[in-house]
Amino acid sequence: MGEATRDENRSQPYRVVIVGGGTAGWMSAAGIRRQLGAEEYAVTLIESDEIGTVGVGEATLPHIKIFNDMLGIDEAQFMRETRATFKLGIQFCDWDRPGDCYIHPFGAFGEPWGGVEFQHHWVRALQAGRRRFSLQDYSYSAVAARNNAFEFPNEDRKSIRSTYAYAYHFDAGLYAAYLRSWAIERGVRRIEGRVCDVSRHPTTGDLEELTLKSGERIAGDLFIDCSGFRSLLLGSIMGVAWRDWTHWLPCDRALAVPCKSVAALTPYTRATARRAGWTWRIPLQHRTGNGYVFSSEFIKDGEARDALLGVLDGAAQGEPRLLRFSPGRRERAWCGNCVAIGLASGFLEPLESTSIYLIQAAVIDLVNLMPRPGSTAMDPRLVAEFNRLNEIQYERIRDFLVLHYSANRRVGEPLWDYVRSMPLPDSLVHKRQLFRARAALPNYQYGLFSRDSWLSVLVGQGIVPSGYDRLADACTLPMLEQRLTEFRSRIQMNVDAMSSHAAFIADYAQAAEATASEEAAA
Repeated sequence: MGEATRDENRSQPYRVVIVGGGTAGWMSAAGIRRQLGAEEYAVTLIESDEIGTVGVGEATLPHIKIFNDMLGIDEAQFMRETRATFKLGIQFCDWDRPGDCYIHPFGAFGEPWGGVEFQHHWVRALQAGRRRFSLQDYSYSAVAARNNAFEFPNEDRKSIRSTYAYAYHFDAGLYAAYLRSWAIERGVRRIEGRVCDVSRHPTTGDLEELTLKSGERIAGDLFIDCSGFRSLLLGSIMGVAWRDWTHWLPCDRALAVPCKSVAALTPYTRATARRAGWTWRIPLQHRTGNGYVFSSEFIKDGEARDALLGVLDGAAQGEPRLLRFSPGRRERAWCGNCVAIGLASGFLEPLESTSIYLIQAAVIDLVNLMPRPGSTAMDPRLVAEFNRLNEIQYERIRDFLVLHYSANRRVGEPLWDYVRSMPLPDSLVHKRQLFRARAALPNYQYGLFSRDSWLSVLVGQGIVPSGYDRLADACTLPMLEQRLTEFRSRIQMNVDAMSSHAAFIADYAQAAEATASEEAAA
């Protein structure tokens, strides 16, 4: 009898209920549906057209291509439908001192010589007075971005043209709509409605059923909270506390507005430091996205609005939209049978385009740790592991963002004076001290960011090591200078042969349209 009951339970699909659409909701639905069988997992998403989504995130990291490829999405079609452009990195202007500029590229700096990482050779040349060029000149993606050039990376790992990756700029609202169509076509059930009541198990406290405004009731085994900053389930119902990081990341508001595209279609996001925060510029095919992330303690909303409108490339397409937020994360992202993904779990401002990555990472971790159909209770080991991985992601990204603010020489500006003198997380202090002492870089096996990312920002923000790996001394200084010169020349020669970013986008989109037309005719 017991065996029959277990078989009966196993035949019932595991009910996954997602509350909230937008990028987080539809990435969750698409990822689960792609990776887990429809016979074993039934996915329902509840969203309301009455409730808007934040939806200002337009810049991504290279990991998004991995997610799209996992779904089997055709890249050219996706880019055409989301008005996407390519992204080779992020340009930071005026962050260390006014007038300074550097690019955080999606690729390597140099190459190891004699088993020694490139930065040690570069620092040695710098200290010996043999450094003739900027660190930026030794990154293929940084030089390509600077030249407004683009091509797909070479698949031959021996080629210098394989030493970079790319991401996208796209319209987040169009991306969510694209994933919604993809997921619904593959069996995800969408329900239009607003949650007005939640019932919980009287003993365990787990969520059991959601009641919609229409009166419809939706039962589930696992509930995914994608309700945005409201955190309707994890925060409001489950009562998981918020861990506030405003003392390290003081910006708490953002204004966002699109404008007409009139400038070059650059393959990078631009982040420019301002008196009370920073502004972004993100070029899409049909418009340019702009915003001002600022601290309300150091500037009033109206003044920030005027400052943003004053730096647009073209005419504003509407009134700037104000968003209020608190940087930080929930103490736990998974509690009971409720998992929060996206803004319901945490928010770390858009400085390094990490919001969509954090959604993607949570979806993949959840799929890997998803309870099996027939489970009668959550395995606490799965919950603990998900929360451990989530904590690593947030804290490592936090340290990287704080580095941008804390390492600055914008003396005499209240916001920048504060972030330069504030106590830092111990983990960030350790990273900065190691780099200053011996040019040592973080090298994570899990989580953002790579050693080359840290190198670009540490040097870009004016932090120069006093020492380096002595194994670099095995190369004579004349040979080192020759290698540095040859490597830089090799990058520049290859970049000069690339297409312009705008021309590549036009050709790629036209080819996709032609292919679609040919297929339709056939």
